[in-house]
Parts: sequence; structure tokens; C-alpha cells
Amino acid sequence: MTISSMTGFARAEGQVDGLTWVWELKSVNGKSLDLRLRVPPGFDALELPLRTSVTQQLKRGAISANLQVTRASGGTGLRINREALAAVMAAMREVAAEIDAEPPRLDGLLAIRGVLETGEEIEDPNAREGREKKLLESWDEALKKLAQMRLGEGKRLVAVLETRLGEISALLGEAEASAATQPEALKARLKAQIAQLLDAVPALPEERIAQELALLAAKADVREELDRLQAHIEAAHGLLREGGAVGRRFDFLCQEFNREANTLCSKSTDLGLTRVGLALKAAIEQLREQVQNIE
Repeated sequence: MTISSMTGFARAEGQVDGLTWVWELKSVNGKSLDLRLRVPPGFDALELPLRTSVTQQLKRGAISANLQVTRASGGTGLRINREALAAVMAAMREVAAEIDAEPPRLDGLLAIRGVLETGEEIEDPNAREGREKKLLESWDEALKKLAQMRLGEGKRLVAVLETRLGEISALLGEAEASAATQPEALKARLKAQIAQLLDAVPALPEERIAQELALLAAKADVREELDRLQAHIEAAHGLLREGGAVGRRFDFLCQEFNREANTLCSKSTDLGLTRVGLALKAAIEQLREQVQNIE
């Protein structure tokens, strides 16, 4: 499986029986899959199949979908519903016997719902079904284009992520080669700190000295943080090889990257190691910015 981005755009057009339309789909980053659908009145029946098709092809991202419909001139007829009009007139005569009021205007009568019908309202069910089928076919075309564009963006993202991981790996190598991480340097620093504890005035209790020594030893050794960072690099490469919708897991992994880099900086008493730790934090942040785009 390949990595897919969450950003993309697609467009598809169609026409049938004097009706032309344009689907426009836009996808941006999102924590989950969210479809915002806008269709003209009379096309609400499309919503369920549209949402179903999106969940089948995409896993994450904020999707905005818009349907623009244009009818050919004269394509939408108007007619008076005689039955509805007769019912309204009968009700008026009944009320007129009880209430003294001005007779209704023509525009007021035509504005009553159901009296004036459009061609959409009187459209043959078979014609409507055929139109909706064509609209859905056009939607599928746009959705496939969007998925393909997201895959293309994903391929470019993978190259960027590999570069960022290479930078982190190089910085990790610098940290491991730092004099502050070498056994002899650690021994010398601990001996000096132990001497300070023993020479303290007034003398510290043995229990307190033991506690301080344990803290000094833990802070002096950054091997655990370096090992974890190396494991995270290998896990990141594994996610890229796995492909698919790995964005959530990769984002969590970036948080773990950052946690270890923070600990490395907090433990460091060496300027060189601190410099490498800060560079690691910057590289990890750049990595995470790109990971935010992965599905």
C-alpha cells in the first residue's frame, strides 16, 4: 500500500436531458473523515449514496463537495395545480362567510405552497432516477480523481519524510559521538560530583548521598534516550513501508520523538550535546509538520 495525502482537488462535469452539472471536491487535513456536502434543493436523495462512497475510498480528511446545476432555458416548466387551487378557493369562500376581509391577490394565491408547481415537482419518476444515476456516475469520477491526486501528493510526501528522517538519524549519530556520552567522560563527571557531595559542609547523611548519586547517574547517562530515538526512526521507516492510512500512528510517533529529544536536552550538561538536542527538536518538528498531511 502507498501513502496518501489528505489534500487534493477534483472536478467532474455531466449533462442529461437539458440538465448540466459540475461536481467540485476539495480535501484538506482533518483528524477524521468529515464530508461537507452542498447540493441544490431537489437533490437531497443523493446524500446517502454520496457519503457511503466517500467512506469506501477515503479514511481521513475534511472533504468539501459542491454540486452546481444548470437547467437549459425553458427546461423547467410551470403549471397550476388545479386541485390545490380549488381547495384553496373553497377554503376562502368558507372563511369569507365568517370574516370580512379583502379578497386575496393573484400573487398571494400563487405563492401558496402546492398551487404553482415546477417541472421538477411533476417530473416523471423514471426520468428522475435516470438523472440521479448519471449524477452519481459523475460523482464517482470526481471522487476517483480526488483519490488519485491525494496518492500523488502522498508519493511526494514520502520523499520529504525520508529526507527528514535522514536528518534526524544524522543528528542522532552526532549525539552518540559526543564526548559527553562517552564512558570515560561520564566516569570523570560522576567522580567530580561525588567528591562535591562527600566534601559538603555540613556532611550529608549516607541515605541522602545515595539518593543524590542515583539521580546523578540517571541524569548523566543519555543512552536510553538515544536508543529510543533510534527505535523511533526504525518504526517511522516501517510505517512508510507499510503504507495506507498510517497518519494517526505516525503523528503519535512524532510526539514520542519529541519527548525523547526534550529529555535529552534536559539531561545534557554539555554544550555540544545540548546543541545537537536542540537541532533534533527542530528536525522533529519539521517532520511532524509534514506528517500532519498524511491520511
